[in-house]
Amino acid sequence: MTPGTPTIAALGRSLAMLEAILADRDGRSLTAIAQAIGLPRATAHRQVTTLVAERFLARLPGGHFGPGPRLLALLQMVDAKQVITAAAAKVLHRLAGKVGSIVQLGTLEGDMVTYRIKTGRGAKALFTRTGLQLEAYCSGIGKVLLAWLPEAERRAYLAAGPFVALTARTITDPALLAVVLDQVRARGYATDEGEIVDDLECLAVPIFHPDGSVPAAISLSRLTGRGKTPAAESLLPLLRGAAQEIAATAFTF
Repeated sequence: MTPGTPTIAALGRSLAMLEAILADRDGRSLTAIAQAIGLPRATAHRQVTTLVAERFLARLPGGHFGPGPRLLALLQMVDAKQVITAAAAKVLHRLAGKVGSIVQLGTLEGDMVTYRIKTGRGAKALFTRTGLQLEAYCSGIGKVLLAWLPEAERRAYLAAGPFVALTARTITDPALLAVVLDQVRARGYATDEGEIVDDLECLAVPIFHPDGSVPAAISLSRLTGRGKTPAAESLLPLLRGAAQEIAATAFTF
């Protein structure tokens, strides 16, 4: 959008009315809701009539209103992970250009990491791709997501093995993996040092939801043996800054 583009006031008022109706838990009348948000009664009734006609609201018994089929269908199209991915795209493209490394974002689907964003110099040389699913225990992003699972879910994951060795460095012992996940949570980041592919290094950090959960993680990856690259420790502040920027955008209510 062009900066300074004017907003449509009438649309803003209609959305405010829709939100107020859905948020009402006291069974207030339409007139009472309109008064609470500073709308004239006649305007509120026209808005609600339109929202019902367009199926964003539905009439309920007793003269009240609830979400309509069109609104419910829209809600099914979007989840928190999609919101995070949308918020992260520009941030990660910018970060990849700054650090000269491959940058990725992943989420946990069951026991697998789904890669939702992949960008940066050398991205084509790395075997991962957007939409690919990989085991969580052997990647930086996966370790972050496992480390912040609720305790019962993490224990269930560790008990579900076996964990197959993909390289000589892959952690396959559930007890050792449990220790590593505790360390990841304590220090706030995870590494993958040739555990999924011999010549691949990865540094990953969480994207925190305001409730403290971690619905996604981002990583910097680089193929070793391709010239001098910055030490991982020097890139950690940039990676954490990007994660914080993504969270601030995705979880603004």
